[in-house]
Amino acid sequence: LNSTFSQRATMSKLWGGRFTGKTDPVMEAFNDSLAVDQVMWAADLDGSVAYAKALQAAGVLTAEESTSIRDGLNKVRNEWSDGTFEVKPGDEDIHTANERRLTEIIGAAGGKVHTGRSRNDQVVTDLRLHLRSRCAELGGQLRELILVAARRAEAEVDYLMPGYTHLQSAQPIRWGHWMLAHAWAWKRDGERLVQAVDRMNECPLGSGALAGHPFGLDRVALAADLGFNGPTPNSLDSVSDRDFVVELSSWASLLMVHLSRFAEDLIIYSSQEFGFVRCGDSYSTGSSLMPQKKNPDAAELLRGKSARVIGHHVTLLTMLKGLPTAYNKDLQEDKQALFDTLETVDAALKIASGVLSTLTPQPTRMREALNSFMLATDLSEYLVRKGVPFRETHHISGRAVQLAEGKNCALTALSVDELKSLHPLFEDDVLKVWDFDASVERKDSVGGTSKRRVLEQAKKLQDWAVAGETPMKRSRTE
Repeated sequence: LNSTFSQRATMSKLWGGRFTGKTDPVMEAFNDSLAVDQVMWAADLDGSVAYAKALQAAGVLTAEESTSIRDGLNKVRNEWSDGTFEVKPGDEDIHTANERRLTEIIGAAGGKVHTGRSRNDQVVTDLRLHLRSRCAELGGQLRELILVAARRAEAEVDYLMPGYTHLQSAQPIRWGHWMLAHAWAWKRDGERLVQAVDRMNECPLGSGALAGHPFGLDRVALAADLGFNGPTPNSLDSVSDRDFVVELSSWASLLMVHLSRFAEDLIIYSSQEFGFVRCGDSYSTGSSLMPQKKNPDAAELLRGKSARVIGHHVTLLTMLKGLPTAYNKDLQEDKQALFDTLETVDAALKIASGVLSTLTPQPTRMREALNSFMLATDLSEYLVRKGVPFRETHHISGRAVQLAEGKNCALTALSVDELKSLHPLFEDDVLKVWDFDASVERKDSVGGTSKRRVLEQAKKLQDWAVAGETPMKRSRTE
């Protein structure tokens, strides 16, 4: 009898008892998700191992059955690990495939592992476990990128460059200050990831299809065994909640926007017209026609792939917006969008680190691009220090710019007498204003461009990246 049951369990689908007709092959392919969700094989096995222990504690499984199931699941794990797991027809998802193989290994007892469990609570548990581990990897890569920026900013702190607003030259800044501007955005991304993982870290397992578990399962102990903060509080919400998927997608979208803006700056700065940086050969390509070209393709793809990630985010929101409460098959589509998003982010972080670590700044060209009109604000601040209201000094400095433009000369070429004609408080020491290094050093408040403030920022970011909070890794249940 047990042999007959085992054969039937192997041949049938997890849901096949109510059906007599064969599934259309087109529907088989349309319904199949194994190609996407098999990456969760380890998470699925971890969940089942812990669930078998919980069923034993609830008296549903004997100790012998629980041990047999857990041993069988570890054999399945070894097959996935060494690449010998054989996918068979009917393995429509990772849950079906693993349970089918378990039953082949240990017999009818394998069918007991699903007692009180639905794929509705199983898949969302697997997904949370898998994402927890994935986020730990991405968090590490993000911190590496921040370290590259902070260490370069520290090493190249004396390089000056034009700062821009509206892509018009504005004020002189340090090259390191520009790098750290992006690094601070990446740090916020890192903090958001930790927060998202913490909110995600609740265990839906034991919720059943929608109404809860009928066999007295200790969900608190089960959640702890899987490394969760606790069980989800409502079984109906548990199986339909994909907030954590959307939140990770949103996180990824914003991170990619930040990487895209970083890439856009580099695309501009590496152009011949700017020439502030040279991109490394490892992250550049040439033209099939024009031999002189060196294209910043890595940066352009960082910019382009942000659109792909944002598109996936819209897909998820659109998929969710019309679903009735509880599980619906539409939710199967969450993984393809999210997994591709996270793969894209994974590659983007590695590429961004590579681009930033291999580019060569051109400090001479940066300094040559500084122009005298970038010191117009410093000129107005000279009079502020003499007690003239800023709104008045702003207009006086603007008239100085107008005078220089009318003479077709640099602002720094105006004589002291010409400046005195604009305001009597201009004196000979006004010439000290015409100093780019002094200009950046005057910006000495917290977060400014002075040398000590840039070095201060770099240290804070390095300290955070080295010791910062890490999204927790999935702890494998034995």
